[in-house]
Amino acid sequence: MLDKYETVIGVEIHVELGTKTKLFCGCSTDFGAEVNTQTCPVCLAMPGALPVVNKKAVEYAAKAGLAMNCHVNEHSIFERKNYFYPDLPKGYQISQLRQPLSTNGYVEIDVDGKTKRIGIRRIHMEDDAAKLVHAGEGEIDEAFNSAVDFNRGGVPLIEIVSEPDMSSVEEMKAYCETVKSILQYIGVSDCDMEKGQMRIEANISVRRKDDHNFWTDRSEIKNLNSVRYAMRAVEYEVERHTKALEEGKTLAMETRLFDVGRNTTRAMRGKEEAHDYRYFPEPDLVPIEPSREWIEELRNSLPELPYARRMRFVEEYGLPLQDAISLTTDKKLADYYEDCVKAYNDPKTASNWILNELMALMGNAKQTIDECKITPELFAGMMKLIENNTISGKIAKTVYEEMFNTGKDAETIVREKGLVQITDEDEIVKIVEQIIAENPKPVQDYKEGNTRTMGFLVGQVMKASKGKANPQLVNKILLEKLK
Repeated sequence: MLDKYETVIGVEIHVELGTKTKLFCGCSTDFGAEVNTQTCPVCLAMPGALPVVNKKAVEYAAKAGLAMNCHVNEHSIFERKNYFYPDLPKGYQISQLRQPLSTNGYVEIDVDGKTKRIGIRRIHMEDDAAKLVHAGEGEIDEAFNSAVDFNRGGVPLIEIVSEPDMSSVEEMKAYCETVKSILQYIGVSDCDMEKGQMRIEANISVRRKDDHNFWTDRSEIKNLNSVRYAMRAVEYEVERHTKALEEGKTLAMETRLFDVGRNTTRAMRGKEEAHDYRYFPEPDLVPIEPSREWIEELRNSLPELPYARRMRFVEEYGLPLQDAISLTTDKKLADYYEDCVKAYNDPKTASNWILNELMALMGNAKQTIDECKITPELFAGMMKLIENNTISGKIAKTVYEEMFNTGKDAETIVREKGLVQITDEDEIVKIVEQIIAENPKPVQDYKEGNTRTMGFLVGQVMKASKGKANPQLVNKILLEKLK
């Protein structure tokens, strides 16, 4: 049934800029402060208080536009977006619509080995709303009361509005992760979704492949605070829209919320259009008119971006493309990898240990690379023990995990736990002879041509030696004895 239809997805990403002060006043943007302590007459909308634009926020927003191949306009204006909600003390949000800061950009994503360009319609600036704290379970409609923390009100945001160029949840995931990665690389936001620094809104429609004029009215899913939740929400909506098409039903164009517990979406309100907000120019703010020279200075200040770094990792280090993608999505992980290669010049080995062992350990411990106790120097020290046959690759995994947990160097761990590899041939011969004597059937099978039993016998020798026997010597001696 799904083959008859195609999905159309557009994404709006709201990102808090990492400035020290708010967009239109000097209040701190520090996260986690006591409620309602980072406020002033401007962000509380007291009568007579006037906004002043934060230049650093404009700089960060322009850098985001340049990094995503947008045209940064030399004339843009702020506008009042009028709506009433308890978290909006002014009764309007200061935003941009008709003349935003940046327009007509794109990012490139990789999905299933193919590169696709996703258009960016605009990147505009706006001030964040305050934070509603609901008492009770679930969303606002299930709360028995709500309180307002105005600390977040006025924090500078950029809204990145994509074209509806995505056709699957995998493409949406790749797009969101690409945007997040770019913003982290250029240093304009940490994009910590747990702190609300990046929020996703997805617009979904489904249409028949043979009739692009017959499709469902789009629905918008608001306030998705993780890429994983965004994927689950969109999957549900695609199924809902497809079912409606199959049954010949009409869906309302509406804004919906994702219920994490039930893994469903539910209607929040009818979908507003721009005219519903009665946009008009903000009379208290002058236009933003950056010079072309300033814009070029910002362009020249941009660091190596994720896509370029990915391609360099492939060319310079000889890594497979998927390894390079995994390593460069997170700037700090990419930096860590390059530091490991500097400490121990074997790019593929460093990539294998990071992507396989380290990522698993960090995932289980719910740690980030910033918290990792295995420094590049510690990693290099362990690799040298493998290189000089002090430990085997198998023992190294035990050592690596202990390094991760304690931060101790490999030599200390090997000494404390008695993990030095057995390289004495006479000692290995004794173990091999014991295993051959204890396993006459596999030995006979091997001699009759079943070479797969060799792996079993090697495994028994390694088990008997508690993983300490040199694997190369074990294979060599076993072959000699079996002949």
